[in-house]
Amino acid sequence: MRMSGLSFLIVALFLTQGKAQPRQPGSFQPITAMAPEDAGDVLLARQQYLEAIDAYNRAPYDAATLNKIGVAWHHLSAVGQAQKKYQEALSLRPDFPDALNNLGAVYFAEKKYSQAIRLYRRALQVAPDSPVTAVNLGTAYFAEGKHSQGIEAYRTAFRLDSSVFDLDSPNIISGPVTDQERAQLDYCIAELLAQMQDNDRALDYLRRALAAGFRDGRRLSQDPAFATLRLNADYGPLAASFHLD
Repeated sequence: MRMSGLSFLIVALFLTQGKAQPRQPGSFQPITAMAPEDAGDVLLARQQYLEAIDAYNRAPYDAATLNKIGVAWHHLSAVGQAQKKYQEALSLRPDFPDALNNLGAVYFAEKKYSQAIRLYRRALQVAPDSPVTAVNLGTAYFAEGKHSQGIEAYRTAFRLDSSVFDLDSPNIISGPVTDQERAQLDYCIAELLAQMQDNDRALDYLRRALAAGFRDGRRLSQDPAFATLRLNADYGPLAASFHLD
């Protein structure tokens, strides 16, 4: 779940709808012939962010378009401009979950964790079936030192989508920055995965906790979350490593 750069943006742009049709020769529509918002979506996907912003600025002034302009600015590291557009989107549509999530990512990056949590909670109220929002809420809780709330949010995320913790999952905010925080977070995720009988990934997160400096072998040996995992052949050699100083 360790992401870098701007991969924490909470946006999924669906550029096509319905069942995909086979492409016929000469069927590609040039950008100049597209509606402005459609052109902006294509340019954003191509990482042509300034061009995408120009296209969106010619599209109807609504919350969805403003949010997409914010995303493009965010990718350009113009966080102030991005924040302004997310806020404009929310002024038009206060319960727009994409904009709530994106603004939460801005506050999280600024270490304004309480404000990020408030926004993620609002987004979950509007879209309670979003595993990405739930895991981001959990990460924000962990960053603020609220581990029990964080693990509950992670549990919700896992219940909604068991693959949400995969390394290649998009749209996940970056987690804690210190090794100690990272180790505690990875250990807690390992507990959750073990309780869900996802043993392979539980072992993987225990390895990550170890790599980040977690060494509390006594806690590991007594933790009821790992009762079943201890029967796994790979657990013993890994657990022995936690006794190292």
